[in-house]
Amino acid sequence: MIDIHHHLLYGLDDGARDLETSLEMAKIAIGDGITHIACTPHANNDYSFFPEKNAALRAELQEKIGDRLTLGLGCDFHLSYDNIEDALAHPTKYSINGKRYLLVEFPDFGIPKNISSSFYEMAVAGMVPILTHPERNLTLMQKPEKLAQWLRMGCLVQVTAGSLVGGFGKGPLRIARQLLDWGWVHIIATDAHNITSRPPVMSKAYEFISYHYGAEEAERLCVQNPRSVFLGELLAEQPEPQRAFEEESAAPKKRGMWSLFRRE
Repeated sequence: MIDIHHHLLYGLDDGARDLETSLEMAKIAIGDGITHIACTPHANNDYSFFPEKNAALRAELQEKIGDRLTLGLGCDFHLSYDNIEDALAHPTKYSINGKRYLLVEFPDFGIPKNISSSFYEMAVAGMVPILTHPERNLTLMQKPEKLAQWLRMGCLVQVTAGSLVGGFGKGPLRIARQLLDWGWVHIIATDAHNITSRPPVMSKAYEFISYHYGAEEAERLCVQNPRSVFLGELLAEQPEPQRAFEEESAAPKKRGMWSLFRRE
């Protein structure tokens, strides 16, 4: 499995607090079957983003870990005005491994009205926005169908592994599984921050998807698509998302609670 959203670099944000924690997180990830990690510290009002420092920390960890785990770099990119302007001026500064894909994080409360224009500008600049953990955004929890407009623009959707197995509560669990039902998910990632409450574990989500949606779907979301993102390659042809290209006002129909728990 390949994890493209992971706060492994220590001392930068609310992720790993020290070298020992980083190494323990890496150990857990290896034991869980994760082979690649994109180290993605925050870039927001609370945490500044310094590519050179991040690269030095990645190199330090890679040397200590050895070839048991391949580390890359990226960013948990907050959609603020200053960040967006800087990313448009420097398209590879925040992207995963300096290539085409950019993890973007909505504010916890509300979504800027002009965000679609920003996504369009990013696409023109050569970036592919990956919308991170929409199942945990309070606005999108109320109206997940709003994601359709950004899917139509070519944005990708990343759901947190822990959300699928109840790690963030009933609301995110319900929305994460609904997005899977609609075929609106492209990537599963851990968004790991520590070794206790938010550890780097993907296997439980992989097993859930494999059982309820099939082994091919688990491979697509946890291995194949994340690998393409990590390497900066185009994704293979993806399944058609349900009703995402119909009228914007036509929300996908819910399929009932059984669809969240039974195999398709």
